[in-house]
Amino acid sequence: MVLQLENQRSEQYESIIAFGSNLSSDFGASAELIDRALGALSRNGLFKVVVSGFYQTPAFPAESGPDFINGVVRVETSLSAEELLAVLHGVEAEFGRTRNKRWEARVLDLDLIDFGGQIAPDLGVHEHWRRLPLIDQMKQAPEQLILPHPRVQDRPFVLVPLRDVAPNWVHPVTGVSVTDMLAQFSADALAEIRPYAR
Repeated sequence: MVLQLENQRSEQYESIIAFGSNLSSDFGASAELIDRALGALSRNGLFKVVVSGFYQTPAFPAESGPDFINGVVRVETSLSAEELLAVLHGVEAEFGRTRNKRWEARVLDLDLIDFGGQIAPDLGVHEHWRRLPLIDQMKQAPEQLILPHPRVQDRPFVLVPLRDVAPNWVHPVTGVSVTDMLAQFSADALAEIRPYAR
């Protein structure tokens, strides 16, 4: 079920943020921790428009940790993309996120998926990271903000909740809709993205 949230708004950019957690912390189990982290966004200049349902999904790579609780929030903000990314990293740290290696189990993950349809830093850099083979993705991470998120089309655990909050979203680079991106996955892959009963 999609939760509608009302906040005071002004002229702002609409952005999409994916969230996930598969470790507990002093702030509680994953679902409770995410609720608190989403509350922290509003204190940092982000106004929640729509929050997706929560979904339980297997960790990636397989057997790399407990199942994740994943979802997506659509927000409006007057911050720049770089300022927004800094806020997301700050909230992650506030809730106990550490960064030791790629794709490890984690207390909180906040990924900026889209920022007003912008492509950053440019099309060539985006294409490089979007087409990077999986084996290289596991070893490399960009040192700059890439928009839209270069792996969104590969992640059904992001696309399913993204469809909840932005069913008409179209990838700014490829022009492919979220519905068509999801259609590229098998029924078995999509069945792994299970609604999380709260």
